[in-house]
Amino acid sequence: MGYKGGDETKGKKLAQTRAGQCHNFASGGPNGVGPNLFGIVGRTSGTVPGFAYSKANQDSGVTWTAENLDEYITNPKKFMPGNKMAFAGIKKDKDRYDLISYLETLQ
Repeated sequence: MGYKGGDETKGKKLAQTRAGQCHNFASGGPNGVGPNLFGIVGRTSGTVPGFAYSKANQDSGVTWTAENLDEYITNPKKFMPGNKMAFAGIKKDKDRYDLISYLETLQ
């Protein structure tokens, strides 16, 4: 494991199909079942205004980088025990790298 960059166009499609049901990706967009992910890279976990995070997420002290997003998206419950995201993770390295490459564009 270890983020190696990916294809942001493929990542955008993955974001829409794998995370779009719960997350918004637009600047200033509303939170959904999950928080808005615009600007996630470089943001401190648990800080999107108006979203009710788990205590584990709020207290994690994690600043999201491509590298720790790679680990988190692989297995969210292992990376951050007690978080409330109902998502098993993405096991394929290439898919995670593409998704993260897209998330990096959302600034």
